[in-house]
Amino acid sequence: MTITSHSPDTSSHAWRPGDDPGDRRFLDIGPVELEAGGRLPAVTLAYETWGTLSADRDNAVLVEHALTGDSHVVGPATPAHPTPGWWDGLIGDGAPLDPARDFVVAINVLGGCQGTTGPSSAAPDGAPWGGRFPFVTIRDQVAAEARLADALGISRWRAVLGGSMGGMRTMEWVASHPDRVESAVVLASTARATAEQIAWTQVQVQAIRDDPHFRGGDYYDQVRGPEAGLANARRIAHVTYRSELELHHRFDRRPQGTADPLGGGGRFAVESYLDHHGAKLARRFDANSYVVLAEAMNSHDIGRGRGGVAAALAPFRGRLVVAPVDSDRLYPPRLSEEIVSEAPAGARLRTISSMVGHDGFLTERDQVGVILRDALS
Repeated sequence: MTITSHSPDTSSHAWRPGDDPGDRRFLDIGPVELEAGGRLPAVTLAYETWGTLSADRDNAVLVEHALTGDSHVVGPATPAHPTPGWWDGLIGDGAPLDPARDFVVAINVLGGCQGTTGPSSAAPDGAPWGGRFPFVTIRDQVAAEARLADALGISRWRAVLGGSMGGMRTMEWVASHPDRVESAVVLASTARATAEQIAWTQVQVQAIRDDPHFRGGDYYDQVRGPEAGLANARRIAHVTYRSELELHHRFDRRPQGTADPLGGGGRFAVESYLDHHGAKLARRFDANSYVVLAEAMNSHDIGRGRGGVAAALAPFRGRLVVAPVDSDRLYPPRLSEEIVSEAPAGARLRTISSMVGHDGFLTERDQVGVILRDALS
């Protein structure tokens, strides 16, 4: 396995292969056999670290990002990374994860577009994988992460933590590698994707595939890609990330600007908000990766082939903390309660109180910080 440095791409256009927004290291882990039967003959993982691995190798913490996150957990915006870290305040001097004590690792997920092998990466014939990229599951992603841990000399994580899709991978670490996780913190997530979550994902994926510029996933050599479809997918998703009450208090029926939205050519403020987030994602993310990762989320079920969720969690002897957001309509608290009810004795439920909805695991930093400090104490 080979670790290499990075060379950033500082272009500021809609996302294209080669965009690398942030400081990265790269690890070549070789071929990966996939759960659904496909194969990737060569896989590279992009990752970032903070702190120093202790002599006893017992201070490593893995932070798992959500659907459109990456390994740039904290840090300022730069010409090569137009947005600051997605969980700013989590890592730093005196923060819940302190580099003076912890060796923090964040990995860009398999199938992503921020340095790790994904649909925009070169296939064996030299062209991008595009629509040929094989189906990847959450288990495949965790298996790849375990190889990176091996390469770094980490046989056991002090903690694995993440929210949303990152919480799915945290759950899969607990189920796949129960002896390699001392503490697990699962935020706003689930042990298995529900019918409603799969339904929301399906309409997002279809919005991308219905874009005429998607071309079956083979659009990298075209002047225009499926940015409109990706923006629509993000609009749909973002409604599920926020609560009805938060949208009501924040926007109500207010117009955006002075033009009348009722036949006067104007828009409601909430429409402008969704347009903003859709366009923002389309500039920095790859539509193919969105499809691959969204379908990986639909694959998530730690009980699959293991006799159910309770049987999958039974071997875990570490500390499990599950934290729902009380206003989350995408991953409602009942899903976290089910995890705790099926986990070995000692699993704890810690509820995050927020009007925001699902995104509360990112916005309620003080509450999350208390949960993390307690779990790591």
